[in-house]
Formats: sequence, C-alpha cells, structure tokens
Amino acid sequence: MTTPTSTSTSTSTPTTRPSPAIAATGLRKAYGDKTVLDGIDLSVPAGTVFALLGPNGAGKTTAVKILSTLISADAGTLRVGGHDPAADAQAVRAAIGVTGQFSAVDGLITGEENMLLMADLHHLSRSEGRRVAAELLERFDLTDAAKKPASTYSGGMRRRLDIAMTLVGNPRIIFLDEPTTGLDPRSRHNMWAIIRELVSGGVTVFLTTQYLEEADELADRIAVLSDGRIAAEGSSEELKRLIPGGHVRLRFTDPAVYRSAALALREVTRDDQALSLRIPSDGTQRELRSLLDWLDSAGIEADELTVHTPDLDDVFFALTGPANTRSQPKESVR
Repeated sequence: MTTPTSTSTSTSTPTTRPSPAIAATGLRKAYGDKTVLDGIDLSVPAGTVFALLGPNGAGKTTAVKILSTLISADAGTLRVGGHDPAADAQAVRAAIGVTGQFSAVDGLITGEENMLLMADLHHLSRSEGRRVAAELLERFDLTDAAKKPASTYSGGMRRRLDIAMTLVGNPRIIFLDEPTTGLDPRSRHNMWAIIRELVSGGVTVFLTTQYLEEADELADRIAVLSDGRIAAEGSSEELKRLIPGGHVRLRFTDPAVYRSAALALREVTRDDQALSLRIPSDGTQRELRSLLDWLDSAGIEADELTVHTPDLDDVFFALTGPANTRSQPKESVR
C-alpha cells in the first residue's frame, strides 16, 4: 500500500509599489520659439514634500500650472492623483489644491466670507461650509480675525488664509508655488510648521521656492530645474554630495604635531598660520570612519576635527550658473 504524498505549493504575492501622487515623463512646454520645459521627468511619492528649485524663468510655475490643469503640456505623459490631467481634468481638480505666488484672497470681504465663498465653489451645503470654515479658521489661528476685512491682514495672515481656503475641498495633493515669498522670518517659520502638519496628515506637497533654506528644511526630495531641464534630483544631503568642496578640517595646537601630520597626509591643503589641514571628503560616514582609522594607525591626533559639506547654495549656483549648458546630463541620486 502506498501512502499518497501531498504537494504544498506556496504562492507569494509580489509586493507592488504604491503609485506616486504625481508622475510626469517627458513633460514639454514651449511658448513660440521659447522652450520652457524640455522633457522633464518627475515622480513624487504620496505623503511627502517635493521641492522644485530654479532661478526666475526656469519653468517652475509653468510646471505647476500644467500639473494643476491650468494649462496643457505640449508633450509628455502625466498622472496626478492617479488621473491624466489632459483626459480627466475634473478628477485631478477634485484631488488637488493650489496656492499660487499671488494670494487668491479677496481683500474686500472678511476672512470668514472668503472661506464661505470657497465652500460654495466646492458645492458644500451651507451648514457643512460653515463647519469647515470655522474649523479651518481655528486651525490656522484666524478665528479672532475672521470678521475683519482680509485687506487688514498681515502678509503672514493672508498666506495662512490662502492655504486654509485651499484646504476647504480636503485635497490630498497641494501645490504651493513660492508660498513664503515676501514673508518675514517668523511668518515663514510658521508656514513651515503648517506644511509639516499637512504632510503628517498624509497630504502630498509639491513646493516651488527660491529659498534654499526652505527646501533644505522641508523637502524629502529636491529637483533643480535649469534651462528647462532637471539638472539634478535627490535628497538635500545627496545633492550636497554632488558638489565638490566637501572636506575634513584638522586643527592642531602643537606646531611639531602639525608638521608631522602635514608630512604624513597626502592631498591636503595646509594653513601654516592656523595650524590646520584640509582633507577632501564627500562627508559620508564610511569615508569619515576610514579617515579616522588611518589617523589612528598613523598616530596622528588632532586637537579639533570638523566636517564641512557644501550647502544648497553651492548646489544651486553650480547647477544653474552660466557654465551650465543644455547638454549637461541630469544628476540623479536614488
């Protein structure tokens, strides 16, 4: 008698990556003989902040207008919130909110009336509109000013009201086109806190800005737009490592130890007056550990060690300066 054998087959379900909130491939736009966007690719994961940097006229606002259905692209495939802006603009508009460079606030009416007007545009019932308006005014610390004409608001208050109006339709994707331009430092930091709060709630933020500190503070990924193309893309730290100039600085107090170290180390820049040595470095943990191990094995002990990496200003000027050409390939760090 034979005992039947049973074969167990286990099937594993392949893991699928969630679709990006915003995706663009080969995006092109020209006005006459002026090419503004020259085949850019973008991919923005849901629930993140994506910053698009570039000088004036680089095409940042044009990209936002295309992605938010305000104008059409000449070429390229797009998906915003899973929808094609060209084929289903209404579905895209239902999923997004847009705060442009210039405030959409009507200064002739009160903050509350601005909110209720936006609720009407989103076809909310009167009771629902009043509830949403009250909640958002409180969330953005505008309740006390709600009955005052918006023309009396400070720049920071108008910007907060502008974003509150954007949120009336509960968008999952928000385009912020230079949202802190003209704000004082305190108002700018308040706006950053609002953006972080939105993202913590699962909202995707597509941010354009000329403030490099802003992108450094907020963005999960940054793309640098130059001459209509993406010159580089990555996290803030990844972009900084693309630019030469990073170094480790060793400072000594004993001239004899300094001279000994200078002789032992190669490819260093000496500062005999400050008794310091500058060693080229990309600032990564691996390279720093290797340098420390080598210094230890050579018996070199500096009194002070500091790591210097390029900042986003260096990245911006290197990638968007006059030496940059249209033929320069895109740098991508993933």
